[in-house]
Amino acid sequence: MHASTILVIEDKREVRLSARFVLEDFGFAVAEAESPAHAKTWLAQQKADLILLDMNFGLDTTSGDEGLAFLGWLQQQALDIPVVAMTAWSNTELIVRAMQLGAGDFIEKPWNNQRLHQVLQQQLQLQTLNRKNRALSQRLEGAAPELVWQSDAMNQLMQQLAAVAATDANILLTGENGTGKSQLAHWLHVNSHRAAHAFISVNLGAIPESLFESEFFGHKKGAFTDAKEQRIGRFELAKGGSLFLDEIATIAPAQQAKLLRVLESGEFEMLGSSQTQRTDVRIISATNGDFAAMIAEGSFRQDLYYRLNTLEFRVPSLRERPEDIAVLAAFFVKKHGQRYRKPELVLSACALKALQAYSWPGNVRELSHMMERAVLLTQQGELTALQLSLPVSAHTKTAAANNSLPMMTLESAELQLINQALQECNGNKQKAADLLGITKSSLYRRLEKHNVAN
Repeated sequence: MHASTILVIEDKREVRLSARFVLEDFGFAVAEAESPAHAKTWLAQQKADLILLDMNFGLDTTSGDEGLAFLGWLQQQALDIPVVAMTAWSNTELIVRAMQLGAGDFIEKPWNNQRLHQVLQQQLQLQTLNRKNRALSQRLEGAAPELVWQSDAMNQLMQQLAAVAATDANILLTGENGTGKSQLAHWLHVNSHRAAHAFISVNLGAIPESLFESEFFGHKKGAFTDAKEQRIGRFELAKGGSLFLDEIATIAPAQQAKLLRVLESGEFEMLGSSQTQRTDVRIISATNGDFAAMIAEGSFRQDLYYRLNTLEFRVPSLRERPEDIAVLAAFFVKKHGQRYRKPELVLSACALKALQAYSWPGNVRELSHMMERAVLLTQQGELTALQLSLPVSAHTKTAAANNSLPMMTLESAELQLINQALQECNGNKQKAADLLGITKSSLYRRLEKHNVAN
């Protein structure tokens, strides 16, 4: 376990030296800065776990203005570092202003060593708790995994995932685009012992080769031409949690070797730094690619594949689990209805039949987008088949050909279509009119023309 680093900001060298002796005896690593300006430069390059800040400097011997200005700067930078303020005498007003600007506690100089140790430990523990609470809050308030199912195929998959969620084994999820692999990765994280830590997701298909190392391992300021600020990499951001590598099959061969090295050794270096860091993440990957074909043609390393797929699970497409279409559609109507302030919306019976007849090449993602569009555009309290604007796929074209009308007069064809629509909509004339693409009054006129009982 690494020692916590305390940055001591104090203009008097003898005070800094005294602080170093005491803090190192307590097991802390110590860094020194003789002024707030020097501290800003140091923080641009390195990290501190806590700052011990003198409030008065040579240019400002009693007011504490330099210390207060530094606290204000620290808040603007959002560096999330606890601060303990130091004052040479009891100045209640200065202490109050310092704590209003983010200082967590204060000590008076000359300090009592045990009191100093106690204050620093409390602030470090509080910071750890705050970070865990934020992670938990983000997990509870953020987008929960949208997992709704009732099919046997999904029941079997979820039972398998539940059996391995609590392990640290690397998991590879395969299947078509839009099947919900990212939601399943999130679900695995939430149901693991790493749930209180970060879930970091990265789409490898969206990362240029030139930025791969910077994105994953981070970089120091000045490490390359455009490195104007220090950047934390994904492996460090996910420390203690889970790192989800989406579209893993798109990673270039040169980057495959770099990723493999980290997975094998558990170590990496930030660009521009010689300091080796150790990883502490669980890897979850996803792809719609054919690994057997890619390995055979040499575009994907077999050794990396074996590192990623300690456990491999295929996510079924939506057409393979038609029992889930109705429950997913209802879930998305409710979700999008609440978002767009239409909470009472429901799906009509003919709309559900239309959804079940469609082939869903875009899987669950396509269903969600379709429900969102229908919810946005509808002016009624019920979504009908017409409002879904289902595309005509090859599947539906084939179905239409198989159910094509025999040659007959236009009047006979019209009557047959009206009867079919009424039957599909359980006699509801408004729904039947919507399905036929005509108004309710137009339907009544045709019923009257064909002498069909109203």
